[in-house]
Amino acid sequence: MTKKIVVGSDQKPTSDQLLEMYEKLDAQTKEIRGQMKRGALNSRHVQALIEHRNPFVKKGAERCGFPTWKTIKLGTDLKTADDFRHALKVGGYRISDWANDILGKSAFTAANQETVELVKVSVKELTGKDQAPFQEIIQRAEERGLKKCPVEVGPQLRLQYSDQPYGEWLVVAMEPIAASDGYLRLFSVGHDVSGRWLSSYYGDPDFVWDGVYRFVFCK
Repeated sequence: MTKKIVVGSDQKPTSDQLLEMYEKLDAQTKEIRGQMKRGALNSRHVQALIEHRNPFVKKGAERCGFPTWKTIKLGTDLKTADDFRHALKVGGYRISDWANDILGKSAFTAANQETVELVKVSVKELTGKDQAPFQEIIQRAEERGLKKCPVEVGPQLRLQYSDQPYGEWLVVAMEPIAASDGYLRLFSVGHDVSGRWLSSYYGDPDFVWDGVYRFVFCK
């Protein structure tokens, strides 16, 4: 018998358990759609079925099945690329050449004032594979209730994650920004022997990522 996993419990579901759960949910979704077409269900019935049948989301919990890792603020008093560059410098953070490049592009814009919940998840956890292209990573994340981050999350996460452990590197799942060399790039935040960085990685849809890489998504 498959053991049920409840978000918020101490035990985290494995990748295989998550995949099995979502396969069951897909089958249940098809069944619900069929009943709706036949007029056998209304919106209240559907909501009750979702809360009752989802094996790892209890009533009132997030549908994505992944716990909130960190909450950060967007839309602060930092508005322009130079504002962020100054704040990073004052905070003692380092910025790579390509991160600095896309920070200055018109596609980088500050968000409205809001608080966002972030999820940290590996490629393996999302796809069940040892390697996957970026477009598949995004697709699988969206199927699980996650979404791409506003582009401001990259520099704001760097500024608000001062206690990042040594050796950790995280890629921000976002709409890629075209750099001056024409390549699409994503923000990343990391901590190595030279300091705490706002850096970048390639964001081409076909770029293949190893399963151990961890992405940051919004709930």
